[in-house]
Amino acid sequence: MTKAFTAPRFVSKSKAEFTKTLNKRVEKYFKENGISKKGNWKMIIKFILVFAAYFVPFGFMLTGNFQSAAGVLGLYFLMGIGQSLIGLSIMHDANHGSLSKNRKINDIVSYSLNLIGGNSINWKIQHNFLHHSFTNVHGMDEDISSIPILRFAPQTKRLAIHKFQFLYAWFFYGLMTFSWTVAKDMIQLVSFDKRGLLKMQRTTFAREMAIIVVSKIIFYAYTLVIPLMALETAWYWVFLGWVLMHIVSGVILAAIFQPAHVVKETEYPEMNEEGNVENQWTIHQLSTTMNFAPTSELFSYFVGGLNFQVEHHLFPHICHQHYKAMAPIVEETCKEFDVPYYSKKTFLGAVVDHTQLLYRFGRA
Repeated sequence: MTKAFTAPRFVSKSKAEFTKTLNKRVEKYFKENGISKKGNWKMIIKFILVFAAYFVPFGFMLTGNFQSAAGVLGLYFLMGIGQSLIGLSIMHDANHGSLSKNRKINDIVSYSLNLIGGNSINWKIQHNFLHHSFTNVHGMDEDISSIPILRFAPQTKRLAIHKFQFLYAWFFYGLMTFSWTVAKDMIQLVSFDKRGLLKMQRTTFAREMAIIVVSKIIFYAYTLVIPLMALETAWYWVFLGWVLMHIVSGVILAAIFQPAHVVKETEYPEMNEEGNVENQWTIHQLSTTMNFAPTSELFSYFVGGLNFQVEHHLFPHICHQHYKAMAPIVEETCKEFDVPYYSKKTFLGAVVDHTQLLYRFGRA
């Protein structure tokens, strides 16, 4: 039987003046510059480019002279990059309601995740609600409670195998989108329904399961079945290419999301005996989130501004186009009120930091 979900509360009111000041300064930036917090015409161009990165290689695979094993594998590799770009640059904003001023457009584009093998409602629950509300909180943030073979938080029981997770973690990261496609979405939907989380989204289990089933059939049909039927290449090369697409996408997604939270600088809070978090929400986000490569505009463009994770977690309703301009406002306000603002100069530095934490959690 479905039970009502009871969300933890943030019970501290410390640094309330910081939050008030920061919100005022961000509002002032948009008002004085006369710009919308949502995406503008540049997002339309980006939409076209990102989807082209995914579907153009697919079109070449079916219509071009790429019948060799190398050709098929290469095009699926490019589709994997395109798949991750759709998730990072388009779907992510749409599911947060920040892509467009029009709510219907956001809702429609949010289903681009279903188009590439995932599921929109699961993302909204796991990412928008659980992760963004309770970042790095053990027992709430499912991003740090993955499969048992990976240990992302100090509260998680350490197993002997974790000693080597800094080496094998990337293999499992590569299976991320593959697991969504095969089983995780269905298993997760059942879990969310039992916990009362689907009811919070004003939807039903039957409706969402039907959407999952139909979207999976469409995804398998156009990405795997049609190439198997249309190409003269041996079936196993096509299947290996399809798996490669998922591996590329999974590794890219993990490389962007993991160094933002699972790093040495960030905290891993626990709920108190009453089931609440003893912190103020804004300060909690700052203590559990880190930016990286803030000066690399090209990198930021292709990862959907998610190298500015601090700004994104504080203002998830604002389109990622604006994060770079907002960053100095946030950083200066943090310094003024003596609150944390974590940032790595390079992407490589953030990945190394994440790997070092995996090493530490494997032995501590």
